[in-house]
Amino acid sequence: MEDKIVIITGANSGIGKAASYKFAAEGYRVIMACRNMKISSAVQKEIIETTNNANVDLMELDVSSFDSIRTFCTAFKAKYPRLDILIHNAAYLNHGVKEYKLSPEHIELSFATNTFGPYLMTRLLVDHLAKSEDPRILNACTTNIKNFFDPKRKIEFDNLRGELKDTRPYSTYKMYGDSKMALLMLTFKLAEEFKSMGIKVNAIQINRVKLSNETIQKMNSIWKVFARIQNLTNPLPAGMADNYFHICTSDEFKNVTGQLINHKREIVKSSTTEKGFTQLKNIFGSSSYPQYAINPLNVDQIWNMSNALTEDVL
Repeated sequence: MEDKIVIITGANSGIGKAASYKFAAEGYRVIMACRNMKISSAVQKEIIETTNNANVDLMELDVSSFDSIRTFCTAFKAKYPRLDILIHNAAYLNHGVKEYKLSPEHIELSFATNTFGPYLMTRLLVDHLAKSEDPRILNACTTNIKNFFDPKRKIEFDNLRGELKDTRPYSTYKMYGDSKMALLMLTFKLAEEFKSMGIKVNAIQINRVKLSNETIQKMNSIWKVFARIQNLTNPLPAGMADNYFHICTSDEFKNVTGQLINHKREIVKSSTTEKGFTQLKNIFGSSSYPQYAINPLNVDQIWNMSNALTEDVL
């Protein structure tokens, strides 16, 4: 697989690091797209030495910055003839933060990193993806989207640039869930847009993985306790990395596009509600996602906003 090229964002820790190991071990040409180059350089060296695959490249990328994304994509396209697999793994969820943070383009940081950054990066790389014989895109989603089974839950479209930061309380967990719901909606829309080009676009629902001590330390006291208890049974990131690899390389998913896939590699279906046993079952694995994600009004709203915010860059 020396000629197969994969980009993995947020590749220096957690699932991204495990996925970089997996693809490198399988002989792929891996591009680690990372923000912290000091940490990432050590991880890159470790992966090369462990897998005996010298084709592990490290390129600087801050997914929250449109300028950084444009610089990365320009450099990548100058260096590589095409792109086979694009994995949007990087995400922003800063436990304990209670105030709004904005990107260089003055977009709320969760949405800049988790939604609009991946959208822009995908659009800038679509011509290189189209050159692949089997191009696939995978977006990392979350079980937090299940909060949208609550009919009162909505994306704060009026506040994605921090317009109401002085009057509306900030919740990093709500913004994270909202931004991932937006990414799921863009997954469905981009799958339609790219279908004629043969580019498959799917999302994977990440349920539970073992958290690092650094992540747990950022949490409030009560959540630290829950996190440590949950970590006793949480699977290692390597398991989810195997799912990344399977979805992006196997014949099983070769013709699958516009789908949300859970950790059991099952296609998740939309539903209006979850109650009783179904809701309890979803703590450990989801079989359905809220219909909010396929509501045309919601999809059009995030699609139009994505185009408006990135039109000057594209």
